[in-house]
Amino acid sequence: MKKMTPTKKLIGYILMIIVAIWILAPIYWLVISSLSTQASLLIKPIDWFPDNLTFKNYTNIFSTQNGSSKSAEMFTTALYNSVYVSFFVTLVSLILGIPAAYSFSRLDFKGRRIGMLTMIATRMIPVVSLIIPIYILINNIGLLDKKITLVFVYLSFTLPFVIYIMTGFFKSIPMELEDSARIDGCSRIGALIRVILPLSGPGIASVAIFSFLLAWDQFFYALILTNSYASKTVPVAITEFTGRHAVNYTAMTTGGVLAAIPPMIIVIIFQRLIIKGLTAGSVKG
Repeated sequence: MKKMTPTKKLIGYILMIIVAIWILAPIYWLVISSLSTQASLLIKPIDWFPDNLTFKNYTNIFSTQNGSSKSAEMFTTALYNSVYVSFFVTLVSLILGIPAAYSFSRLDFKGRRIGMLTMIATRMIPVVSLIIPIYILINNIGLLDKKITLVFVYLSFTLPFVIYIMTGFFKSIPMELEDSARIDGCSRIGALIRVILPLSGPGIASVAIFSFLLAWDQFFYALILTNSYASKTVPVAITEFTGRHAVNYTAMTTGGVLAAIPPMIIVIIFQRLIIKGLTAGSVKG
C-alpha cells in the first residue's frame, strides 16, 4: 500500500475539519441558544460567542411560576410521556419481535420468505398515506389522545425493525449449538432461552436501543394522534413554543437540548454494544 504524501494528508485533515464543523456547528448553536436571552438571538450579525450566558431558560421550562407559558409548565409531563411511550414500545417490540425473528431464522414454514419481504415492505409505505385511516380507526374506537395508542402505532415501525435485525443475528449463531441443547433434552423454547438468547445479548441490546430512539424521536404520529398535554410527547411539546404572533426561540432550543440528552447518553454509553450487535448478524457462521 502506497504511503500518502504530505499534501494528500493535509487535504484529508482539512476535509475532516470541514465535516466536523458541518456536523457540530448546529449542535453548538443549539446549546448556545438555550443559554442565551431572546433578545441576544435576534441581533445582527449573529453573536457566535455571547458574553452573557444564563441557565434561566432551563429553570423556566420546568417552572410553574414567574409567568411561565402553559407549554413550558407542561414540558415535564411531555418528558414523562416520551419515556413512558418509548419504554413500552421497546419492551413490546422485544417480547414480540424476538420469537418472530427466531421463527424466521430457524423454522421452515410455508410463506416464510414472502412474510419477511412483506414485513420489510411495510416500512417503505409513506407515513402520510397511513395517517388518515389510522386516525379514523383510532377515533372510532375511542382511543384518540392516549399514550397507549402511541405505543401500538409506534410498533408498526419498531417491530419490523426488531424482527429483521434479530433474524440476521440468529442466523449468525451456529445451528450446532442449538442442536446440542436439543440432544441434551431441551425443548425448542428451552434452547432459545438457555442457548440462543444469552449469545444474542449484543443484538438484543442494539435493537432495544434503536427501538427506544425511534420511538423517542417520532413526531408525525404524535402530532396527529394527540390533542392534550396529558399525552403529548417531547417533539410535539417543543412545537408548542411557536405561537401565532411570536416564537419563543430560547424555549425551543432549551427543549431541543433536553430532548437530545437521553439519546446522546444512551449512544455514548452503549456505542460499542450497538456496533457489535449490528455487525455480528451481518456474517453467518
